[in-house]
Amino acid sequence: MRDLLRHIGDVHRWAAAHVAERRTEAIGREELTEIAGPLPEDPALIEWFRLGHRRLVRTLESADPDTQCWSFLPAPSPVAFWARRQAHETGIHRADAESPGGSLTPFPAAFAVDGIDELLFGFLGRPTDEEGGEAPRTLALRATDGPGEWRVRIGVDRVHPTKEGDGADCSVAGTASDLHLLLWNRRGADGLRVEGDGSLLTFWRDHVQITWSRPR
Repeated sequence: MRDLLRHIGDVHRWAAAHVAERRTEAIGREELTEIAGPLPEDPALIEWFRLGHRRLVRTLESADPDTQCWSFLPAPSPVAFWARRQAHETGIHRADAESPGGSLTPFPAAFAVDGIDELLFGFLGRPTDEEGGEAPRTLALRATDGPGEWRVRIGVDRVHPTKEGDGADCSVAGTASDLHLLLWNRRGADGLRVEGDGSLLTFWRDHVQITWSRPR
């Protein structure tokens, strides 16, 4: 929990600085300590986290919508990008904080659908060359609590998402929240409707991961 709070406190400050200071280049790890300040010891850790969160929210709420700054996924504007990215960043780490208790608070369906779209078409949807090696397999996902269907062709080192197509090696149906948590590797497939080759979900968990590249 200490590592989690320190991580998300750093990320909130890192994100807010891009908007507040109109940074046009990514803030690297060498600047992170200067921006976020020293990491506090346990007695001050929660208040340090809350302060960074409040600053992030105020920065995004008060920012000029036309603010130009660095971002790394498609979005209507840099401010819209950072608001969306930090909403999903914080939401997934909330699940991490809740996980030791064995029960995760579900995300609202529309929020979860947007989070799946961001993961598949943002992080994983960047153009790549054709798959090499073994033939890719297809994972189909369907939300049971509202609109939301996705298909993902998964190769050894390629992931290609789409919302169209027929046939799948593995199909998974569940609430949008459960699918969102599944794709982010925050829950297993227990309780979801899985048909076909379930080993594809194991492959996803072992190989499809998003990592933070600017730790202190």
